[in-house]
Amino acid sequence: MSHIAQKSGYAELVDRLNRFPQGAPPSDSLYKILKILFSEREAGLIALLPIRPFSVEKAAEVWKMDRAQARNILEDLAGRAMLVDIECDGKTTYVLPPPMAGFFEFSMMRTRGDIDQHVLAELFYQYLNVEEEFILNLFAHGETQLGRVFVQEAMLPGAIGVHVLDYERASEVIRTASHRAISICYCRHKMQHMGRHCDAPQDICMTFNTSARSLSKHGHARLVDVPECMDLLDQAQGHGLVQFGENVREGVNFICNCCGCCCEAMIAARKFGMLHPVHTSNYLPAVDESACNGCGKCAAACPVEAMGIVSANDPHQPKRKKARVNEEICLGCGVCVRACPEKSLTLRARKKRVITPLNSVHRTVVMAIERGTFQHMLFDNRVLWNHRALAAVLGVVLKLPAIKQIMASTQVKSRYLEYLVRKMPV
Repeated sequence: MSHIAQKSGYAELVDRLNRFPQGAPPSDSLYKILKILFSEREAGLIALLPIRPFSVEKAAEVWKMDRAQARNILEDLAGRAMLVDIECDGKTTYVLPPPMAGFFEFSMMRTRGDIDQHVLAELFYQYLNVEEEFILNLFAHGETQLGRVFVQEAMLPGAIGVHVLDYERASEVIRTASHRAISICYCRHKMQHMGRHCDAPQDICMTFNTSARSLSKHGHARLVDVPECMDLLDQAQGHGLVQFGENVREGVNFICNCCGCCCEAMIAARKFGMLHPVHTSNYLPAVDESACNGCGKCAAACPVEAMGIVSANDPHQPKRKKARVNEEICLGCGVCVRACPEKSLTLRARKKRVITPLNSVHRTVVMAIERGTFQHMLFDNRVLWNHRALAAVLGVVLKLPAIKQIMASTQVKSRYLEYLVRKMPV
């Protein structure tokens, strides 16, 4: 009877995905998505892999097969962008990216015939836009989020612009990346299949560094140079798109150019804005009421409805309107400033700076602490019984009120963890 109780490979993969800080709540839609992207055997094999990057040798050991066979499986999965392969000093390691930003998006970042992208788009829409559990799990749990907004540098006044830090500039990410690649915007491509897309450019999704190298190697993106990437950034900003990128200071792997109607991050920010699902920039728009004529173009341009038009309370002009900023949900992107024909909006620094993790390791650890999955990162070998047992014990310990409060403190999450990450060997 043991075979009856045994989980399917897809169920094992769902369990594996939910050990990562960015989980994937199970549903019929999710299982249908996974069945399109993976065979059941592949799902079962991936479920055994570590959360952290691993080598061919590690995969072969876990899977109990020879290295050549393991390498072929890993290369096939990387070729379909289900895994990301990372080359460093002549050695290749692999990592399973989370669903978002990860293999969900990668499956729609080029037009392909090996999978039914129309059916996949419908399932993504159901799972992400109709069923809200995944989006809430991704964007509305914990203080530290996957992504952050980059301010439009050209919209900053000179006095403030000179103080913008390099990691706050999308242009600096482009200039300093080891690789830059462009692919189709997953969000607008998905919405195109649903008949709901807007006219914003699609061939404008930006990946950088190891992600760009891997995706371009396997034909899911095309490599570009700095000038072309900067031109595309200007084009995106000219279309009123928000630059939403990886929430790290070093080694940014993606910058999406988001519209308010199609993009998951902007939709989440609009639906759950008070929960702060998207990290803002360090800036806010300020309204010069003497210059504002209440035309409403800033409100129309804002992707998260943070700009509103209200009465100017002018006794001499009772019908006069003015713009007002809801600072609680404002992203600080600068899109409204660009849209204002009267130049009555300017960006100013927020009173309290937004904390940005050092790199993806730092961010992932902090997210795991906040979301109660840190134990899975420490005991990452699911093949070993003692790792599973120790993860279960530590999971209970970390839920104790005193321990939870210490681990969740700003000092532990930012200063101490950043120090430890910097000391880690490369």
